[in-house]
Amino acid sequence: MKIPPLAEAIKRLCARDPRYAPEAYQFLLDGLQETVRQIHEKEKAPRHVTGAELAEGLRRHALAQFGPLAMTVLNRWGVRTTRDFGEIVFAMLEAGLLGKTPDDKIEDFDNIYDFDRVFRAPYRPRRSRPPRKKPDPQASPAAGPPGG
Repeated sequence: MKIPPLAEAIKRLCARDPRYAPEAYQFLLDGLQETVRQIHEKEKAPRHVTGAELAEGLRRHALAQFGPLAMTVLNRWGVRTTRDFGEIVFAMLEAGLLGKTPDDKIEDFDNIYDFDRVFRAPYRPRRSRPPRKKPDPQASPAAGPPGG
């Protein structure tokens, strides 16, 4: 069986399931490559990446690539939850573009993190509190109004 070029394979996946833009598939592959590289660099040995590790790697990759626009870009591509990463991974598995272990399941991507919390919250302005007034050491709390 001849393996189609990646762009053609992604085009077919998008035609079969239009929920996700072609860019989402490419983003996932780039993020997977970066996640694998980081894990191998840290552990000095190749190994399989879990769904949770991939989701975390994709979070870092999205923030590095898009900063405060990460959630906006991912949403535009149809990616709104970590489960969507799993849906893309499993579509690519079915197409023969990725490999898996017998223990891998799509539920491994469920509720890894909340997109709003990890992509938007870090960029929201912090509420500024009014400065606390320091007590005046010269003031006497027992003193009443003058002339009284």
